[in-house]
Amino acid sequence: MAQRFGGKFSPTPQDSPSKTRPAPAPSASRDQRRAGMLGLSALAFLIPAFWGDPRQLVLSLAAGGVLLAAAWTTREGLRAAEAFAARKVARRPALPRKALGAILTGGALFLGGLAQHPAGAAMTFLNPALFALAGLGLHLIAFGLDPMRDKGATGIDSFQTDRVARAVDEAEAHLTAMKDAILRAGDRQLEGRVNRFADTARQLFRSVEADPGDLTAARKFLSVYLLGARDATVKFADLYAQNRSTQARADYEALLDDLETTFASRTTALLAGGHTDLDVEISVLRDRLKYET
Repeated sequence: MAQRFGGKFSPTPQDSPSKTRPAPAPSASRDQRRAGMLGLSALAFLIPAFWGDPRQLVLSLAAGGVLLAAAWTTREGLRAAEAFAARKVARRPALPRKALGAILTGGALFLGGLAQHPAGAAMTFLNPALFALAGLGLHLIAFGLDPMRDKGATGIDSFQTDRVARAVDEAEAHLTAMKDAILRAGDRQLEGRVNRFADTARQLFRSVEADPGDLTAARKFLSVYLLGARDATVKFADLYAQNRSTQARADYEALLDDLETTFASRTTALLAGGHTDLDVEISVLRDRLKYET
């Protein structure tokens, strides 16, 4: 039977227990990679810009810059749409970034088309306008529109939902800071361990989003505990990068184990409490129906 290679200096040693194997690192989605290719296409304007007259130089450079802005805006819109899809309760993005990316793409093609037509030529603006419309339409077909409606917010107080959204955004920022900090340790196992804790923490986020009334019970987990975990990760990463202390690593992994267990327990408790509240509501409603009949 084939056996996976492992050793002292391999990313996943053979003698490490299965529970310490790193989780796969999150990667950009297919749509995000396609948005990156959109940015590379700006070279089609930037490279030839230096072989024309000053007017063509300015227009081509502007077209390339606008197309780079379109790629970045589209990528951010795709990230926002993926975060929207992952949440049970979510507000539509305040800024429709994918739609803005489509408009910028059309604008870049319009400028690029103008650069290829001499000033004062007949029908100077017709072909660039057609290019712009084509680019706008193809962008919308390739990447779609931004979420246009709130999700799962029916019957939920908007004030409570906004409070939850702000708390979850702050908690996500702490998780992102933890992931960035642990990269300095240069250890793929630890990166995977932090990713697994982040997945557990997000289960609590989703539970709070589904029932904003749970925010009070979970607030210290979303702020105090994650803030402490972030600070501990920053200090550990700096120390471990210098001396590779096995004791510091063991203490940090034990901290992550405790945090993961605590977050999972809190998520279970919130779900159980929500089920109890539902049972009470159903029981009261059934009693009222019996009284009415």
